[in-house]
Amino acid sequence: MSPTRPVTPANGLTRSRSRRTIESFEHYAEAEAAVDRLSDRKFPVEHVAIVAHDLRFVERVTGRLGVGKAALASAGTGALLGAVLGSFFGLFNWVDPVISILTLAVYGAALGAIVGAIVGLVGHLATRGRRDFSSVSAMEAGGYEVVVDAELADEALRVLNRGDGPAPTGND
Repeated sequence: MSPTRPVTPANGLTRSRSRRTIESFEHYAEAEAAVDRLSDRKFPVEHVAIVAHDLRFVERVTGRLGVGKAALASAGTGALLGAVLGSFFGLFNWVDPVISILTLAVYGAALGAIVGAIVGLVGHLATRGRRDFSSVSAMEAGGYEVVVDAELADEALRVLNRGDGPAPTGND
């Protein structure tokens, strides 16, 4: 492999050896809008990337998680899974599949709720109070940069800052 060829990682994205930041934004939607403006003006956006920086893991606590709440949440999940599996097995009744699907979905939901509640209860008790709260996790970025291959960066800046370039046709 030639040292001047771009590197292609396992995810199939091609990384250029030299890129320039053309704009920085606080919110992803703003960076996305800038790339969309480039695309509307027929700029070759395959040479553009949105790069997040200052990533941080944020876990938002949504409330207390007691024994009852843990059992109830798991019962709901179990009921849904039981209903889906029951419906699937009901499809195999050739005589009256509609009645079989509905009947097995109801029985599956009931059994799934019972099993789910037991699993949720045992799982919560196994933590011994170490984690008696519920939460939602997310990655957040401090900002976003629109970067372009170095050889096209000046053209991208011209298109973004002055709106020059071919007018959008609306056909894309």
